[in-house]
Amino acid sequence: MSTQTYRALVVSEESDGSFRRSIREKPLNDLPDGDIQVRVRYSSLNYKDALSATGNKGVTKHYPHTPGIDAAGVVEQSHSRYFKPGDKVVVNGFDLGADYPGGFAEYVSVPADWVMKLPEGMSLRDTMVMGVAGLTAALSVYRLTEYGIRPDGGPVLVTGATGGVGSIAVAILAKLGFQVTAATGKREQVSMLKDLGARDVIPRKKAHDTSGKPLLKRRWNAAVDTVGGETLSTVIRATSYGGAVTCCGMVGGTDLPLTVFPFILRGVSLFGIDLAFSAMGLRETIWDRLSHQWKPDLPELLVHECGLEGLEERIALMLSGAHIGRTVVRL
Repeated sequence: MSTQTYRALVVSEESDGSFRRSIREKPLNDLPDGDIQVRVRYSSLNYKDALSATGNKGVTKHYPHTPGIDAAGVVEQSHSRYFKPGDKVVVNGFDLGADYPGGFAEYVSVPADWVMKLPEGMSLRDTMVMGVAGLTAALSVYRLTEYGIRPDGGPVLVTGATGGVGSIAVAILAKLGFQVTAATGKREQVSMLKDLGARDVIPRKKAHDTSGKPLLKRRWNAAVDTVGGETLSTVIRATSYGGAVTCCGMVGGTDLPLTVFPFILRGVSLFGIDLAFSAMGLRETIWDRLSHQWKPDLPELLVHECGLEGLEERIALMLSGAHIGRTVVRL
């Protein structure tokens, strides 16, 4: 590759309104005028990336576009006194890969306040095994533990447990000594979830009540919900007195059919989890825990690695609900 060009996955809107993905060679001067230019070594695939890659205007308003809300690499150029060429850095979220050219490219150019130095004890690849999904899972656990949820308080449910956020949440909670109940629609993954540390595995239909009852039998002390919709409603209605639920996903829908009863009769608390624009200080706290005492033990079968050429298959799997674990993109 010429030093003046770089390869990137580009999603283009066609004249008939359809969207096409292709790998292109682009001039470096096409990059935005960011403070930091990073030679990307690894990225990762998240659900938000899959939506952007199919032309979802709720995620990405303007095309052509390069998705990738995660990037890890080495600083090539810097206009910031906090970073110098050769520094290993990580970028997660903000507007990267949404309405700003993202990590499915050999270079990104970003504002300095989006960039963080590589966390101690982690490799560039390690950070992309985690990525926004791992940070979201860890932030969910952080909110629960800071609220006061303790391992001896009763079961903690994780929905969408075989996905990127769900599987990492199961592993972190189990490592901290929680009694984890994992909900999944993939019966063939029960043994994998138990290997991650889940005490119990239930079919996802058992966490999906459509009866309309304002309250359900108390079944868990807390929950990490990655699904949304009726599932999130069920989780909240079945949480014990004084419990807490985090929510970070919408694959099950964006509506929340619910009354106020779980909140005013059982004192349940609901925490919305948004990693994209969270403060850098909070990110550093979460990365520190992920790289030390919370570092999850993920089996290699949960981590898939591909180049730009392999993204087409991985995106299709994610959109069909067949994707398991994490996909690391090797640049």
